[in-house]
Amino acid sequence: MKSMFRSLGIFNYRLWFLGALVSNVGAWMQATAQDWVVLTELTDHDATAVGVTMAFQFGPPLLLVGVTGWVADRFDRRKLLLVTQTSLGVISLVVGSLLISGVMTLPLMLTFAALFGVANAFDSPARQAFVSDIVGRDQASNAVALNSASFNMARLLGPAIGSLLLIVIGSGWVFVVNAATFAAMLSALLLMRRGEIHGGGRPKKGAGSLVGGFRYVLRRPDLLVTFAIAFLVGAFGLNFPIFASTMAVEFGRDADGYGLLSSSLAVGSLAGALLAARRDRAKLRVVILAAGGFGAALVVSSLMPTYLTYALLCVAVGFASVSMMTTANGFVQTTTTPALRGRVLALYMAVIMGSTPVGAPLIGAVSDAWGPRSALVVGGIACLVAGAIGLAWLIGSGRLHRRDTGGFEITATRPIDVLTTPNEIIERP
Repeated sequence: MKSMFRSLGIFNYRLWFLGALVSNVGAWMQATAQDWVVLTELTDHDATAVGVTMAFQFGPPLLLVGVTGWVADRFDRRKLLLVTQTSLGVISLVVGSLLISGVMTLPLMLTFAALFGVANAFDSPARQAFVSDIVGRDQASNAVALNSASFNMARLLGPAIGSLLLIVIGSGWVFVVNAATFAAMLSALLLMRRGEIHGGGRPKKGAGSLVGGFRYVLRRPDLLVTFAIAFLVGAFGLNFPIFASTMAVEFGRDADGYGLLSSSLAVGSLAGALLAARRDRAKLRVVILAAGGFGAALVVSSLMPTYLTYALLCVAVGFASVSMMTTANGFVQTTTTPALRGRVLALYMAVIMGSTPVGAPLIGAVSDAWGPRSALVVGGIACLVAGAIGLAWLIGSGRLHRRDTGGFEITATRPIDVLTTPNEIIERP
């Protein structure tokens, strides 16, 4: 148990964990409100509109990847996060005010979704890399997993609170409440002991372009496979706002039913994150197995006949999805040199978040045309394909081989450092 929470022994990380927990609860409240507003207030149950809104929100990380990774590596990440977190809070406050005043429209919501996306495009790689700055590389895998646990604890609470507040105070005030929660993260960043923050891994002169990050990834076939899996899962599997909101309508439920489905996902997600925190290091084989399990869970969930049975399957869906995402994130962070971590994470976040504009509108269109159950099947098949790609690479690379005593074993991934330049990759024995 102690090893599971070992990163919490670091003062700065305790501040970060608590600040992130409060802020993430607000973020999940807002996400619940935003999707429900688009589905029921700004349109007449148009799932495609929800998908398009997600595309506007998650498109900027892909479009701005050439800038955001460089910024995360070049500038003080703590100061950068102070700027991005403040910006996100201000945008939430403006959106809430427009909803309260009754002047919000779908085009305006799409515009603000894009603004959220731009702010997150700079925030995400800096935030992911800053976790390693707080705890150091040796604790990074555990800290990333606990970060995911914080995120999913918030995911357990946020949608339930958000759906209740939607009914009690209205959608606009949910955005206002979320704006207030950013104070927790800003306070954590301001109160940190700066002398205990590890080096930010800024690049040497001449190594500041994104090209170094691309070259590094291209020479790491294990990272290429991780990115390919992340793209398919992100584009077609991680469309929970569409799946949960349309299935809630499918079963004749209101906003409270939608929020409870999101919380069911969070129960499994939290379990997956805590299990990842117990592992000494992130392993690629876990990413591959979890991607396949995620796909299978989505397909099975599409067959559930009642709201209750679907909600129970959502626990398995959440467990598999977060096991895959947390382990993939930890694998990328802990096997990437600190000098390039910001740029590699920017590429990774662009793949995860930037895949949404590709998949979310398609999933929304499938839901509108053939129903939400068909959308779940399409998402599940894509994740199964992602797992198959990873398995094929394991076999083709020679990492999966027979034991002398029978059965199979997988050669472990060794940590990789870039000791001189991004193009000189040396494996530690």
